[in-house]
Amino acid sequence: MPHTASRYLAEGPRVGIRHFTYEDGAEFTARARESKDLHHPWLFPPDTAGAYAAYAGRLIEDPTKAGFLVCEKDGAQGKGAIAGYININNIVEGGFQCGALGYGAFAHAAGRGLMREGLDLVVGYAFGPMRLHRLEINAQPQNAASIALARACGFRLEGFSPKMIFIDGDWRDHERWAVTAEMRRASL
Repeated sequence: MPHTASRYLAEGPRVGIRHFTYEDGAEFTARARESKDLHHPWLFPPDTAGAYAAYAGRLIEDPTKAGFLVCEKDGAQGKGAIAGYININNIVEGGFQCGALGYGAFAHAAGRGLMREGLDLVVGYAFGPMRLHRLEINAQPQNAASIALARACGFRLEGFSPKMIFIDGDWRDHERWAVTAEMRRASL
């Protein structure tokens, strides 16, 4: 039987990661609407076609951003349901080789370990083909699920930034978590 190329950039046992496409809009926005209670007050993914097109466009076209969909691999005809998303923002090359991660699980996938597997894949991809050296996560101190995910994937707490990011009508404090390529190699 001939080998067929995977539609994923990287795969684990249960999920694969791939880039955003404009065609993912209907599923992504439906999942975002279903997940409003899970996401509030931490994040607000696009939940309309227009908002998704603008959001995906930035991830697809801006070289300082990379967007990844975490997809379950057990879908019909090889098309797995979107379990969540992980974006690398503010990518700086040169001597810095760093990016800032943002992520969200969708309600149907929350608590199943799919995002942990997906984040491990994105970190490996960032330190491999993307040739980044450092990744950072900024999480609100009360967002226990986000902090648990960062910790589970080998990120270390590096500090606290008061009133760092404007979210839901106010400037929010954030904990800074990071991992480097060397830390990742040492943990494998």
